[in-house]
Amino acid sequence: MIDRRTLLTTSLATLGARAVQAQKKAPVLMLRSGWQSVNIGDIAHTPGVLALIEKHIPQAEVILWPGEIERGTEPMLQRRFPRLKIIRGNVRPDGKPDTPELTAAFQDADFLLHGSGPSIVAANQFRAWRAATGKPYGFFGVTITTNSEAASSGMDDALRALIGGSKFLFTRETKSLSNVQQAGVKVPQLKFVPDGTFSFDITDDTVASRFMSEQKLKAPFIAVIPRLRYTPYHKFRKATTSPEESARRDAVNEKHGETDHAKLRQMITAWVRQTGGQALLCPEMTYELDIIDPLLFDPLPADVKPHVVRRKTYWLPDEAASIYRQAAAVVSFECHSPIIAAAQGTPCIYVHQPEDGIKGQMWKDVGLGDWYFEVDATSGDELARTVLGMHANRAAARRKVVDAVAVAQRLQAEGMAAVRGVLSA
Repeated sequence: MIDRRTLLTTSLATLGARAVQAQKKAPVLMLRSGWQSVNIGDIAHTPGVLALIEKHIPQAEVILWPGEIERGTEPMLQRRFPRLKIIRGNVRPDGKPDTPELTAAFQDADFLLHGSGPSIVAANQFRAWRAATGKPYGFFGVTITTNSEAASSGMDDALRALIGGSKFLFTRETKSLSNVQQAGVKVPQLKFVPDGTFSFDITDDTVASRFMSEQKLKAPFIAVIPRLRYTPYHKFRKATTSPEESARRDAVNEKHGETDHAKLRQMITAWVRQTGGQALLCPEMTYELDIIDPLLFDPLPADVKPHVVRRKTYWLPDEAASIYRQAAAVVSFECHSPIIAAAQGTPCIYVHQPEDGIKGQMWKDVGLGDWYFEVDATSGDELARTVLGMHANRAAARRKVVDAVAVAQRLQAEGMAAVRGVLSA
């Protein structure tokens, strides 16, 4: 017969063992993300997906395996996600990790998740993971094209095989979903799950307030983001295109730069003259700091210029989010600044350039099609009417954007449920 003391001791030991066992069974999820830090949109992908994991799979231990995490990105992430483990490394030509910490992560992680991006950016790393570990993997909020375009790789046999071996493929717009379906690629779960940036939630009100005070930027103001038709990567990093292709892209940029940005200038002029408000000219990418003056500011009418603030330094998405939250609207040739703004409840317009790929379809997919414009099919007058309409009907405009973000986050939650299901299998 077991006495009370023995029973109590045994029970406590069992509970302790179970607690240790439960602790050991916490799933380990490794996120491959952070494609570059010269673009606040590429930076924002990562914390957006991390916030989703935190919300929907709180029991998971998360390892971030970034591609690039410079320009203050790492401290920003550590402040928001203090438990996050960040590792360095890549895979060698033989597919083996090239750092001890990445080797350990390959051993410890139960699942490898590809974060949002313009394509399956880390295809080589995922092939290495599959060959070295045999453990599951999946893709969360990516663009897939059948032919190479913009920053997206085309479908080939190697990519088909990689997708086919995954647990799921979630595309960030329905056009990509259609591409995969038409290509006949078989994958256990195939869904539309919007870009992780729709869940970006980091702000920096202190830095934002300092900037606004120094620049005397006050409401009402609009934020305007320029862009060339092709990002001139060959001008600020090692070129991956031939000299001939780089020259062709420069020629396209030269051809369209003035006509594209004249439409934004017309909108800015109408905004300033009709509301008395200000305009903030700001970048999504580092190179855009160099085109703000020649393409947006310098040609503005003399009476408009005193109402225009120019961003002179690059920034992080947390500061941008704090400033966008206070804007009447964000109008952008880039895709992700409007998403960062939308996540803060700010009305936003995306003016799409054809060289920027299919990712803009996501605006229609979440219910923001009325604020999506093809640059060649719209005018500065139409952009002005739209932004002035947002300002005149602020409550309705904000409800519209809040509803759209709710749609995006509901679909993201469904995607995270699939991730959770794989981890618990």
